[in-house]
Amino acid sequence: MVRHMSMDDVNQSPSEPRDDGAYTLDRKDISAILYAVEIEDKAKLTQLMDPLHAADIADLLEQINAFDRSRLIRLYDRDFDGEILSELDDSIREEVIAVLTPQVLAEAVRDLDSDDVVDLVEDLDEPQQEAILDALEDVDRAAVEQSLSYPEFSAGRLMQREVVMAPEHWNVGEAIDHLRNAKEDDLPDQFYHIVVVDPRLHPVGNVTLGKLMRSRREVKLTDIIEDVFQVIPVDQDEGDVAYAFNQYHLISAPVVDSEGRLIGIITIDDAMAVLDEEHEEDILRLAGVGEGSLSDRVIDTTKRRMPWLAVNLATSIAASMVIAQFEAAITQIVALAVLMPIVASMGGNAGTQSLTVAVRAIATKDLTGANVWRVIRREVMVGLVNGLIFAVVMGIVGVVWFGSPALGYVIAAAMVVNMVVAGLAGTVIPVILERVGVDPALASGAFVTTVTDVVGFFAFLGLAAMVLL
Repeated sequence: MVRHMSMDDVNQSPSEPRDDGAYTLDRKDISAILYAVEIEDKAKLTQLMDPLHAADIADLLEQINAFDRSRLIRLYDRDFDGEILSELDDSIREEVIAVLTPQVLAEAVRDLDSDDVVDLVEDLDEPQQEAILDALEDVDRAAVEQSLSYPEFSAGRLMQREVVMAPEHWNVGEAIDHLRNAKEDDLPDQFYHIVVVDPRLHPVGNVTLGKLMRSRREVKLTDIIEDVFQVIPVDQDEGDVAYAFNQYHLISAPVVDSEGRLIGIITIDDAMAVLDEEHEEDILRLAGVGEGSLSDRVIDTTKRRMPWLAVNLATSIAASMVIAQFEAAITQIVALAVLMPIVASMGGNAGTQSLTVAVRAIATKDLTGANVWRVIRREVMVGLVNGLIFAVVMGIVGVVWFGSPALGYVIAAAMVVNMVVAGLAGTVIPVILERVGVDPALASGAFVTTVTDVVGFFAFLGLAAMVLL
């Protein structure tokens, strides 16, 4: 979220750091905006909203209730910027579009780049898609529809069709003259490279604007192309695109069709947005809550979370069945019931730590077949060392608390076993799931929890039955 100046900050220099250091909307600003909406003062509302970035306005619309959101949009009317739509969370974007009049919607989307329009319409219902596409000029509509024809989550959906390119025989002077003489609508609002192409429109390199401007006019473009140059196939998965940008420190990259011809370009802001979404998705899936937002309805959130709670219930029942096998031992030694949750809990936490590291490494392609066994050995050794440390602690607890050295030995041994198994399961399970084509972030947690619970209870209660009875 980006916080620009509130009305109290108008006289503050943009270069001066804010005292609060927070890039969030001020509650006073929100209250003032809502008051302007309440009294239907459009001039005041516009005065308050104009200093805000589109991302700030999107945050504001997401934070207020549906009634105030509708009134604000209707009062703001023609000042509504298309960038606000692209910044909005998907969960309320359809609602906002439904409130906008056709004229305001048309004006809002006309100034957006093709990639932003694609991102805007791809998840909408067909009537709302048509409303936005109808607002576009024929050329822009054709470009957007072409992008929508590519597979979901592919580079074709991510790219923008507005590209600045130059033939490979041009020199710096010819390229600069071309840029200066081009009509405003012929160039993207923002671009970082000129893509140099051969006669068949195959990209051969990128020239940065900085290098273009500091080179002499007679220098050939092919003499100043960037050393790092990546071409993105149009059907490449957007996750792989984001990885390439992060791995090779790209600013932009050309997108080519099946014959290698230039058809679009992907810029770093879109690639990093995908990377951010991938990270957020992994975190949510590890927690078993799926995708969603704070604006979602209770019933929708409940439906997403219920299946994973059901899975956890099944794993808990499996662990309870192990406990039931040692009912006699627990009846005779009540201390077992007191201590056994500690063993399972420690194993579960250790497994989650290894699991998180493994899933993250798989997502960033750091965990591969070349180093997987080394990583597994490391996690097992970490589990062993931690197990030994906490085994000593729990052994002492068993002796001091219950006055039984034998009980201390049992829980110490069970702690070591479960921590080692937790390190092994937390690494091996996501690797196996990834190899068989299952998302490790989505399914690993339930398996790891089951393994650590079952092994923890079985090791502790089984050793107790053998040693103490």
